Amino acid sequence: MRLTILGGGGFRVPLIYRALGEDDELGVSELVLYDVDVRRLDSVHAVLKHIAAGVTGRAPAVRLTTDLRDALTGTDFVFSAIRVGGLAGRVCDERAAMSEGVLGQETTGAGGICFGLRTIPEAQRVASAIRDVAPESWLINFTNPAGMVTEAMSAILGDRVVGICDSPVGLFRRVSRVLGIDVDRAEFDYAGLNHLGWLNGVRVDGQDLLPALLADSERLRQIEEGRLFGPQWLRALGSIPNEYLWYWYFRSDAVAAEQSAAETRGEFLLREQRAFYTDPPADDREVDPAVAYARWDEIRRQREESYMAEGRRASGAGERSDADLEGGGYDQVALALMRAVARDRPATLVLNVRNRGILPFLDDDAVVEVPCRVDAEGPRPLGVGPLDPHARGLVTTVKDVERTTIEAANRASRELAVRALAVHPLVGSVSVARRILESQTARLPELRRVFDG
Repeated sequence: MRLTILGGGGFRVPLIYRALGEDDELGVSELVLYDVDVRRLDSVHAVLKHIAAGVTGRAPAVRLTTDLRDALTGTDFVFSAIRVGGLAGRVCDERAAMSEGVLGQETTGAGGICFGLRTIPEAQRVASAIRDVAPESWLINFTNPAGMVTEAMSAILGDRVVGICDSPVGLFRRVSRVLGIDVDRAEFDYAGLNHLGWLNGVRVDGQDLLPALLADSERLRQIEEGRLFGPQWLRALGSIPNEYLWYWYFRSDAVAAEQSAAETRGEFLLREQRAFYTDPPADDREVDPAVAYARWDEIRRQREESYMAEGRRASGAGERSDADLEGGGYDQVALALMRAVARDRPATLVLNVRNRGILPFLDDDAVVEVPCRVDAEGPRPLGVGPLDPHARGLVTTVKDVERTTIEAANRASRELAVRALAVHPLVGSVSVARRILESQTARLPELRRVFDG
């Protein structure tokens, strides 16, 4: 079986490769890495060579390519992890928003809209290429903003594109640890959109354990969400939100934390990348795989430790737990999805899929983030409990923003792009929306091309 990763020079690729090498069941024999940057491919490939020498199973053969159609031809699964504009684009997203006094974050608010605007044309180009040369393959979308990009690609590939995120499974694991239960035994009532969801129930043998957890401040403070949001606020909600909802519920704190930081998250990652994606030695010797791996693993841990650091500083949530620093997020969700489909090993996973009536206030084609039962036929969304009125309102508004962003990109419409920005609750101003878009298009050729060709 062949797996293709688009954005194959990405920093998370070694996590996927390591998981593939330790998997005795999936049977991926070839991994094709596609990227437009040969230097990134070579840097990641050096890490993979070290991993291949140490995994317990049989690591897949690796092939590198910069030709999209070559990468896709004959593949069974595609992971899409592209980043249009690179990390420099992310920094622009952050700084343009922060200069207007609104949240500067990659997927939430203005940054997510601008990232989506420049990503959607490329994502749809990829989807069209998959339809043409690998129509029987499954596309697993990692690319942010994951829900919006998955919906844009589903217009071309239908249900054969599935979006994934590791935030829900991370929440489930933390809640399971503090409850002292096996995460695989519990049923999690979770629903919303990507980075905008709520855990509304945790059932074991028919009993909902969430109300007792919400009533216990001491146990709540043992999980990151309890420290991030505070036990009182979680009890007021009657649920545990996705960690990204901290940017919504503590908006002024989030903006103040960003403004006071020495660098943005994008600037931090860009600095770290420069330390990893090195130029080849001047004498044309290959990079030592052991050295490349050690450098990658050190930077990986630093990235994990600093994840959502502004929120943890502002809320007093403290450091991340060791269990959350070991990885096993995106890669494990993606491989579990592949295993369920390719080997007909049914699994229940939270995925970004078409709604199909699960959230009755949205139409069937709206991509939502909900638990799904997955087997050889693909994912089927499971029933969830109703969202309360405030959650329904946020989901409805943000879904409108996502669809307006997709339409703006498809129609090359600056007016629709301004509308998407202005009606987003974390922007909330036509004037601010216009200035953000003007700043972004002036600085990013990838975004300028969306409107000007």
